[in-house]
Amino acid sequence: MTIRDLPILSWLLPIGSLALAIGIRYSGGQLGSAHPWVASTLAIGVLLATVFVVLQHAEILAVRLGQPYGTLLLTFAVTTVEVSIIVSMMLHGENNPTLARQSVFSTVMITCAGVVGLCLTLGGWQHHQQGLKRQGTSAFLSVLTALTIITLVLPNFTTMATTPGSFAPVQLIFVSFCSVLLYGSFVFAQTGRHRDDFLDDGLGHHATLDHAPRRATWVNAVLLLTGLVGVVLLAEQVAIGVEDGLAALHVGQRDEIVGAFIALLVLLPEALSAIRAAWRNELQRSLNIALGSALATIGLTIPAVGIASLLAGRELTLGLSSGDSVLLALILAISIHSFGTGRTTVLTGLVHLVVFIAYLLLIAFP
Repeated sequence: MTIRDLPILSWLLPIGSLALAIGIRYSGGQLGSAHPWVASTLAIGVLLATVFVVLQHAEILAVRLGQPYGTLLLTFAVTTVEVSIIVSMMLHGENNPTLARQSVFSTVMITCAGVVGLCLTLGGWQHHQQGLKRQGTSAFLSVLTALTIITLVLPNFTTMATTPGSFAPVQLIFVSFCSVLLYGSFVFAQTGRHRDDFLDDGLGHHATLDHAPRRATWVNAVLLLTGLVGVVLLAEQVAIGVEDGLAALHVGQRDEIVGAFIALLVLLPEALSAIRAAWRNELQRSLNIALGSALATIGLTIPAVGIASLLAGRELTLGLSSGDSVLLALILAISIHSFGTGRTTVLTGLVHLVVFIAYLLLIAFP
């Protein structure tokens, strides 16, 4: 199969988004000077449309590769997008030490509270109750809890660094190494010795595999990569424009809003894929996608931004505020209880959604 055999939007949007992003960058990196709102709206529209196309290519590759490799492919792709945007914005303009922290925290809250809440609520509404693999989900939560507390809470209690909420260079290197080690060990367990703990036994998944379209893998892979690069470059420009606009309006919660905006943009493909899986009664695959994105964000983004901050000499503040720390502890504790019984209902999802609404409320009214 060649590009001409695909629907026109399947190849036009990835290539078009990349071309638009390169054009914006070579024109000075601004989303239009005479009509900035028109240019921003165009960029956001192309970006969102490209995200949906990227999701289609990722799901085709996921079917061809099988589980859990297909889910990991989507997770790695989305995490690469987020790391690229955060590092680019960290090096943009003046030093912004808390942007990475807020982006990572927003990703954890959006996935564990918002996306998981929607998956459990919609899946419970459709199927009354759904089952999951407790062994695999417990592994997700144990690694996620260790990484979030070490990277986002522990910096508030160290005394070696001169800035509150920050790690000293040797501490940051050690924490980055531990993050990569834990995430790498988890991926090894998920794809190797304990692979069965993460596989969904639902009939819907097997049916999807049986009726999967036989397309050339390399075509979808190239278009997936092209679309992701376009999304990265466009999202970076849009996020910088949002940050500059909030600064001009003297909004106090700039980092919180921009961090949530970045997380929401890059999580759209995974969020939609997770919700679709839950609706098809594939709850374990849905949780693999949602919790896997949160885990990859901590395990890969923190080391990347840590190395970037050390090389660029930029200050990096990772310690959460007291209110955010409470929300983080709350959603982790709720997740442990939600998945401890091996089944979920609509009520389980509503509890997660309430925490997500509280998170959004505190962004607007801290």
